[in-house]
Amino acid sequence: MIRVDQAGEFGATRIYAGQLAVLGNRGPHATAIAGMAEQEADHRAKFDALMARRGVRPTALQPFWDRAGFALGAVTALIGPEAAMACTAAIETEIDNHYTRQLDELHASGEDPELAGLIEEFREDEREHRDAALAAGAERAPAYPLLSGLIRLGCRAAIRLSERV
Repeated sequence: MIRVDQAGEFGATRIYAGQLAVLGNRGPHATAIAGMAEQEADHRAKFDALMARRGVRPTALQPFWDRAGFALGAVTALIGPEAAMACTAAIETEIDNHYTRQLDELHASGEDPELAGLIEEFREDEREHRDAALAAGAERAPAYPLLSGLIRLGCRAAIRLSERV
């Protein structure tokens, strides 16, 4: 759980970096994106520390997630600000689902209250990001259902791969 969650938070920081590289710091939604990026960086730092304390290795796919995340952020921002928000809404929807499944497993086993606490905290942040993206016009992005569906599918695939590699 820790490895895949750290990979996801790392990927999120790269997506936002790609978006900000295209939109700049004064573009539409740049302030919101920068704030979300800051929260994701904090999440990643906490997972990094937990990994170090527990001797968990990062996914071997991290170099790929670095480039893929940045590219996804940059491409969606190039499509337009609403597409950047559609990317955020899609990713955060999948992360909400992912974190909820993890919490169900952790609560059922009664194990690892520290990890459960982090995931609960981060899940609330991710839900706020999703809601902010939707409020900022994510659903007005060109071909929103297709764009959102593809990003969500890619996110689910990234989760499965990071769980295994």
